[in-house]
Amino acid sequence: MELTTSTSTSTSANTTPAAARRRNAARDADGMAVASFVLGLVGLLALNVVLGPLSVVLASAALLRGTTRRGRAFLGLGLGVADLLVLLAFMSADNTLSWSF
Repeated sequence: MELTTSTSTSTSANTTPAAARRRNAARDADGMAVASFVLGLVGLLALNVVLGPLSVVLASAALLRGTTRRGRAFLGLGLGVADLLVLLAFMSADNTLSWSF
């Protein structure tokens, strides 16, 4: 009986790391979705030349990894694109490569 117990313990121990990896991957994707949203929101006010593309990349990665926070990832994607559009609007308004208040 002890042999059976040790075999079942080793079998369950082998499946636990795989499940833990999936949980960590899902948590990472959720974190990327939230980070994308926050960076996109902050990027509307400052450093949109850096934060806009970063928000787009993080949102895309989160969506590809199957985040459970798809709404936040899509918001981050939209805000990242809006960051770049705001940058283009201000750049065309004063004919420079950057914008200031």
